[in-house]
Amino acid sequence: MTATGFMRTIVEVRGLKAYYSLLGQFSNREKRRWIRAVDNVFLEIYDNEILGIAGESGCGKSTLIRALYGAIEPPLNIVDGEIHYKLDGNEITINKEKSSLWRIKSMWGKFMVYLPQGSMHVLNPTKRIYEEFLDVLRTHIREYSDMSKDEILEAIEDYLSRLGLPVEVLKSYPHQLSGGMRQRTVIALSTILKPRIIFADEPTTALDVVNQAATLQLLEKIQQERKCSLVIVSHDMGVHAQICRRIAIMYAGKIVEVGPVNKIFEEPLHPYTRFLINSLPRIGDKSRRHGIGGAPPSLANPPNGCRFHPRCPYAREICKEKEPPLARVNTNHHVACHQVN
Repeated sequence: MTATGFMRTIVEVRGLKAYYSLLGQFSNREKRRWIRAVDNVFLEIYDNEILGIAGESGCGKSTLIRALYGAIEPPLNIVDGEIHYKLDGNEITINKEKSSLWRIKSMWGKFMVYLPQGSMHVLNPTKRIYEEFLDVLRTHIREYSDMSKDEILEAIEDYLSRLGLPVEVLKSYPHQLSGGMRQRTVIALSTILKPRIIFADEPTTALDVVNQAATLQLLEKIQQERKCSLVIVSHDMGVHAQICRRIAIMYAGKIVEVGPVNKIFEEPLHPYTRFLINSLPRIGDKSRRHGIGGAPPSLANPPNGCRFHPRCPYAREICKEKEPPLARVNTNHHVACHQVN
């Protein structure tokens, strides 16, 4: 896949295999067992875009976004492939060599940030919110180390005001804020250094509908103002329809379809994508929604061929024997399915 027109690729994933390594006792011998959470994935992230990564729980979405951020810690390992970054004149490649991970970690904070699941719980309960902001600015930006506390607080208040957040939160402890306000505060704290890429893993989890909307609006506002790239992981297809411009569908460690959101929702090509979209409730439609029959395969021992074939009503013999490649069907729309390719 290559960027076309105005789209400039800033992250390129090439045949990435990110596996979890587990040791177990088999016949009185220790044997390594691999959980193939991300298996031979190809993907591009463009500059100034909102990309969604969707799929069922356990399909590898969170592992993929951790790998994209370079948060590779045991038992997670990069077994093969590479991730190539082009950020503000810096070109860095990470692969299975451990030394490559140190280079990407130097870009954390200013060039890219990661909002993990449950990120609203990362705030220090013994610190007021303004202290968290002071620590971030003084640690990462030299010019703030020479400024007075009042000058820095004035800059922080101005930043929160521009984001539409009440400056009163700065005097609060985390437990004094609602879940939605904590989540938005963490987003503001993470993006105050103006990163080029924001990786958000299930940013609306455990929030009610109103706070979900407010959180997505904040992320979209930051992306539009900064012209940065935003990558959102969510199992909620409604979230992707609301905010994303392009979407990648994952199933059992593989990307099975990727393309513009409007195209994916209007004309999904992979059977799994169609099932995901058809399961969404629609206003005024009282017909019964149908889920996907069967269960996802084990990532320790995935089936041969297309990994979706045991659950696919359209599966043919070739689907059971040969893995379909992720092939282009038209501009910026790719699908891995023998029914299409």
